[in-house]
Amino acid sequence: MTLLRNLGRRKLRTGLTIAGITIGIWALVVFSSMANKINSLVEGGSEYYGDKIVVTDASGGGFSTLPVSIDSVVAIQGIDGVDVAIPQVAFVADADATISFGPPEQVVGGVAGADEGREGFELRASQGRLLTADDEGENVVVMGADVARSRAATLGGDLVIRGRTFQVVGILEPTLTAPDSSIFMPFDIAQSMLHEQLPPIISDQVSATEIASQIVVYPDAGADIPAVATAIEAAVPNSSTLTGAEFDEVIGSTTAIFSAIITGVALISLMVGGLSVINTMAMSVAERTREIGIKRAIGAGRRRIVRELMLEAGVIGFIGGLIGLGLGALVVVLANEAGRSGGTILFELTPSTSLFAVGFATVLGIVAGVIPAWHAARMDPVAALRYE
Repeated sequence: MTLLRNLGRRKLRTGLTIAGITIGIWALVVFSSMANKINSLVEGGSEYYGDKIVVTDASGGGFSTLPVSIDSVVAIQGIDGVDVAIPQVAFVADADATISFGPPEQVVGGVAGADEGREGFELRASQGRLLTADDEGENVVVMGADVARSRAATLGGDLVIRGRTFQVVGILEPTLTAPDSSIFMPFDIAQSMLHEQLPPIISDQVSATEIASQIVVYPDAGADIPAVATAIEAAVPNSSTLTGAEFDEVIGSTTAIFSAIITGVALISLMVGGLSVINTMAMSVAERTREIGIKRAIGAGRRRIVRELMLEAGVIGFIGGLIGLGLGALVVVLANEAGRSGGTILFELTPSTSLFAVGFATVLGIVAGVIPAWHAARMDPVAALRYE
């Protein structure tokens, strides 16, 4: 009660200080949640690419949308260190899709079970089922959690993709990464749709059954993945490979820098709040000089004075942290709900982020109160009693 009474002596100043901490924590929670979402996407990509090599046309710098020849599968399968090589088709689901935060809705076509059990990224159906090899030739799809929500898809309902109608036979559990925004369909159907999208100068030269978007290669256990990738590029003309290590280097380093920048902005806001705490506690010490002198005169030690004032500063930080966390969580929830209909989830607020935010605000308050508290404890009791 004494602690709260001391904080309530100057309600406006204390309130403004708490507001400063609140704004900093609000920024920390929002930006950290955005960084969490980015990191979860990168971690999902790292998990996906970690045990495989993805082969594409070299014209697009490793991320080409140009088709690759199915014949390349045979050539790759004969390379030392290659266990399984399977063709896949991938393209953007909406021809008029615009660039936005996060991956666009993507169609992925492949023969179910062709990986022979090598795929380590497990997908589970929350409704219906996954695709099977018997689905080849059928207009059926399995939808990721986010794209199913954005398109209001229902199990057994119809879905139109680039003018073709499909039946939804399954909806996946959320994975917090790329499959959430993907639509999975049989390989031969995806091939025909990819062929329709090619410029006439290319489509007239090849049939739909001769092309794929990429070839996914699963190396033998213990194989030197970079060496296998180099051998593939040497054996397949105009090919480019992407390994898990390269994915982490290209994508992981970029997102790490972005995460550091947005977290740094939030921390700068918190530093401003910390200066506000120092100012508030310094003014509080000046106003309570006689009170501190009386406490020292009747036997209160310096440690007790320091402890009391640092506790007050810590409470200011704790209250600001709680309010900032609440406001930040509200922004995260509202923003995610607003973007959910379009399949754009920007934020991911985790328990560790929440605990860190409140804990950091509390520690910041305590640390900011050290200088005023130490100054108060070193006051001469007699001079303090004479202070007007």
